[in-house]
Amino acid sequence: MTESTSDTIGESTFRTIRGEIIHGVLRPGDRLTLDRLKQRYEVGVGTLREVLTRLASESFVVAEGQRGFEVAPATLSDLRELGALRLLLESHALGLSLGNGDLEWEGRVVAAHHKLAAIEKRLLAGESNRTPEWILYDRSFHEALISACGSRSLMALHTTVFDRFVRYHMLAGSFRGQPVADDHLALLQAALARDAGTAQRLLEAHVNKGIDHITASGTITG
Repeated sequence: MTESTSDTIGESTFRTIRGEIIHGVLRPGDRLTLDRLKQRYEVGVGTLREVLTRLASESFVVAEGQRGFEVAPATLSDLRELGALRLLLESHALGLSLGNGDLEWEGRVVAAHHKLAAIEKRLLAGESNRTPEWILYDRSFHEALISACGSRSLMALHTTVFDRFVRYHMLAGSFRGQPVADDHLALLQAALARDAGTAQRLLEAHVNKGIDHITASGTITG
């Protein structure tokens, strides 16, 4: 196996395990033993150690000393901390993006919202199996909104925090109906109007309502 092939396998395994944690396939507290993972993902122990160490650096898993790794716990205090951090990053990036955005940026935002709204319409019609797609399009829309912020580092950090926040939505059963679709439409309109103050206020309410929804679900304790 060449080094480039090994890197490709490692990246693919990283994305797979990360996605399974976000979508709740791997649950909070699940032990991530190397022997079991080796069989499940058909990769070597060395690759798995690198992948788990990388996931630990993003706080998706925690290292348990000699006991190995396990999926990071899900707690209300962590949820609230992530919500505050997401708002700090995303609100700042949103303000920059609305100030810098050009016609290409507007096109990205409109296109991302169109796809998100289409999935939300299907979810509202009862197609609950569309939730994983909604998660992807939701992130794409929020990333499009801040894509003109001018900072790759800010975008990368936001993605990690956003995905950790989304994991809580998936654990809680996620989609909260028409109100979240209304939030996204209002955000779109404020963004296209370049009204940063309104967009940031809408974003804060949007995130906080998401936290309230997860808390009310009763699926997260501690």
